[in-house]
Amino acid sequence: MSLPRLLPALALLALTASAQQTPHSFQGEARIPVGYRYLLALPEGYEADTARQWPLVVFLHGAGERGTDLELLKKHGPPKLVEAGQKLPAIVASLQCEKARIWDPHGVKAVTDHLAATLRVDTRRIYLTGLSMGGFGTWETALEHPETYAAIAPICGGAGVRWVMAERIKDLPCWIFHGDQDKAVPLEFSTKIHDALIKAGSQAKLTIYPGVGHDSWTQTYENQEFWDWLLAQKRE
Repeated sequence: MSLPRLLPALALLALTASAQQTPHSFQGEARIPVGYRYLLALPEGYEADTARQWPLVVFLHGAGERGTDLELLKKHGPPKLVEAGQKLPAIVASLQCEKARIWDPHGVKAVTDHLAATLRVDTRRIYLTGLSMGGFGTWETALEHPETYAAIAPICGGAGVRWVMAERIKDLPCWIFHGDQDKAVPLEFSTKIHDALIKAGSQAKLTIYPGVGHDSWTQTYENQEFWDWLLAQKRE
């Protein structure tokens, strides 16, 4: 082989040798700090009866209420009811997610633990509910921390591909709500996880509102039957 032909061949050989990949490993610990602002509503009689423990309702809003303005939370759900003067016989904590973020299940659990440790909370009666993005957050948090909550109520949300983990929450009381005309989050997102729960032996409830689009939360939270059911659930 002539020298002009040999030089490119040697160059290619050197490039191939330098591009070889060798196995390595890394072990470490990464922690992402998570903080949530929230509105807190204490039930009537909380200050007067210092010996009584109260149920705790943790509410997760939808994507439109993200940010740093807590007033946004009063547009929908439990904070809207509290603002209108409805007296719920429970502590209500309405969390706010930052812009461009989604609910972090470990962060939600951390806030729940903080509230339980600093308020007079009946830890057998802690409930989690949310709408739309908050419905997804409710599923995510319950799947990660099923031992924390006495019941969940996800509204127009879904568990994504994690419906395959339904076995983890088969014993957790659950009432799911969805409109059959929802174009933002199709009904299938709720029916899929509900079917998986039933198959796993759960007694999960599913309410489908005929002719209702994405707003399946207004009539849910304004329904006294919903609150009676939720607050009756208790962890053993």
